[in-house]
Amino acid sequence: MNLRYVPNQTGRALYSVRCLIALGCLLVTWPFNAYSQSEDSLSRQVYIVGSGNQPLDMYFVGLIEDRSSPGIELKLIPDSQLAKIKNEPVVTIGPGAFERLLREKPNAAVLGTLVEQQYLDAFPHETTSNMSAVYYDVPLLRQALTGKAILPHATKVSILASPDDISLYDPLLARLTDFGLKGQVFIVTSKNQLIPTLIRALNYGDLLLGTPDQDIYHPRNIKHILLTSYRRNKILIGPSQAYVKAGSLASSYPTYSSMADKTAEYLTYYVENGTFPPASYPETYSVEVNRQVARSLNIPLTQPEQISKRIEELLLSPPQATSDD
Repeated sequence: MNLRYVPNQTGRALYSVRCLIALGCLLVTWPFNAYSQSEDSLSRQVYIVGSGNQPLDMYFVGLIEDRSSPGIELKLIPDSQLAKIKNEPVVTIGPGAFERLLREKPNAAVLGTLVEQQYLDAFPHETTSNMSAVYYDVPLLRQALTGKAILPHATKVSILASPDDISLYDPLLARLTDFGLKGQVFIVTSKNQLIPTLIRALNYGDLLLGTPDQDIYHPRNIKHILLTSYRRNKILIGPSQAYVKAGSLASSYPTYSSMADKTAEYLTYYVENGTFPPASYPETYSVEVNRQVARSLNIPLTQPEQISKRIEELLLSPPQATSDD
């Protein structure tokens, strides 16, 4: 005999009540869950304001996408739609994009890329409470050590500076001593004093360290700086990769891959914390050299990869720190 439970009238009533309670809970929690999913999706949407160079923008965005955490969605946005940005984080490519975004959305959470530290420092930080960057330039200490890696017996570094920028090099001068180097800053008080000041700097230093100072390392000046240096058998290191093609002996530079690594790291941090870390440099650099200049000055050059490796060795174990142990 098969027995089947048949609920009585009271059982049916209790069952109906339970169903209604379950349905009510579902209706109450559904909007909350949908809202939460929407908020999570929103926090992972990242807008990109491009430089205007479409091949560069697409290439760089692709590098960032390859390195970003799963779920982070990058979307290029035209300037005409900048006003539609609400709380989403924004990555800008180049100084022009950085400035355009903050002019339209001064309170945006912005991560600048392909911008130099000097540019960002001059920008009014009070316009936004969450402004950060992955710097495009190279720390001056690393550039100085690029020269040290090429000229191991170098002990003196010369720096040209505008009058208003003297104090900017105090941290560098303090660090140079850790690597058996001495630095001296030579002030260029006017355009007419550039070459006389340069000659004094070359007489002092084993190498001339280029800087981001646009008043000195300007296209109209670089030819005169290089020719004067060559005539005194001295080298210019930096100030950027572009100057190597012009005649600088060598320069460290950040690769797009290294900048994309740091950008993806910052985006992950933002998703997890709701804010960007402070601005910083990429972790890795490459070196470009001008072998024609090296031959003309009788300077032996190893491969760029070997120079980069030596720079890392110096940073990890400064010669003076080793000798003191």
